[in-house]
Amino acid sequence: MNHTDPDRTERELTEALAALAGGVRAAPDAYRTARGEWLRRERRRRLVLAVLITVVFALATLIGLWVLNEAPAHPGVIFSGLPDAGLTNAGPTSAGLPDVQVGTR
Repeated sequence: MNHTDPDRTERELTEALAALAGGVRAAPDAYRTARGEWLRRERRRRLVLAVLITVVFALATLIGLWVLNEAPAHPGVIFSGLPDAGLTNAGPTSAGLPDVQVGTR
């Protein structure tokens, strides 16, 4: 069994890592290149988000217009018993509604 001194192990590891790090040379424009790539990705992400929001808004608008267009043109059953659009009091028995006095000024 080989027992090594902890200080020796630490010193050898430090020397090996220093030699390995000394052999690495960064490109002179590495930061500028990385930053440019990041900015391009950020611009693309924002553009995709803006297009997605526009598409969802346009789709919601078109669906809303389609639903409004599909609504029946004739009045529904709810309004079928009111004569003259409710401007006169026809009495509570004519439409099954309570007696309401309508006044105009």
